[in-house]
Amino acid sequence: MYKEVSHNISVSVIPSYDMDKSDPMHSLYFFIYNVTIQNNSSDTIQVLDRHWVITDGLGKTEEVIGDGVVGETPTIIPGATYTYTSACPLPTKTGNMRGSYGILQHQNKLRIQIPLFFLRTPDSFH
Repeated sequence: MYKEVSHNISVSVIPSYDMDKSDPMHSLYFFIYNVTIQNNSSDTIQVLDRHWVITDGLGKTEEVIGDGVVGETPTIIPGATYTYTSACPLPTKTGNMRGSYGILQHQNKLRIQIPLFFLRTPDSFH
């Protein structure tokens, strides 16, 4: 698990490789990642947007910027968590992702960090 804390908001990510949706013969490697956002602050927050930086194993970088997460702009009360699952296809068997979420906390817009995490096929560990 990878974890980052900003403004008393914890973001944890657990990535995994999806062999069933991958097609290595056609340079398609499909990764799934589970994200948990935990509000350890004393204020309710709302996730407004996301900014991802995705880098494949050849160093090619792509940025993804958009509203909310998985089609939602969740509100998270103090002490609560919000968990979602998303996916990332890559043309290489390794890569990484990092980024940030834009949140609204007590009428202030803040950015919370998403930890750098690595995407690797099981055979890339050898």
